[in-house]
Amino acid sequence: MSVASHESSQEFEQAAKDVKELSSKPSDNDLLKLYGLFKQATVGDNNTSKPGMFDLKAKYKWQAWEDLKGKLSQEEAEKQYIAFVEELKSKH
Repeated sequence: MSVASHESSQEFEQAAKDVKELSSKPSDNDLLKLYGLFKQATVGDNNTSKPGMFDLKAKYKWQAWEDLKGKLSQEEAEKQYIAFVEELKSKH
């Protein structure tokens, strides 16, 4: 592991902690974006099957992750997640 990715991972872990301590809850769309970026950064492309049509929350979360499939590397998703958390910290 290179030094740059190690530093990024530490920043990513801190961002994941920081987002839980926002003074107000982000919008559902922001939460879905966070979820998709987090999953893309930690797992990579979505390789799970789509949830059933009656599990709306899981379906929206799955779609947020699926939308990033093939578009972002794990490293890029990590960077975008960190930047988005910083943006949310300034709003909440």
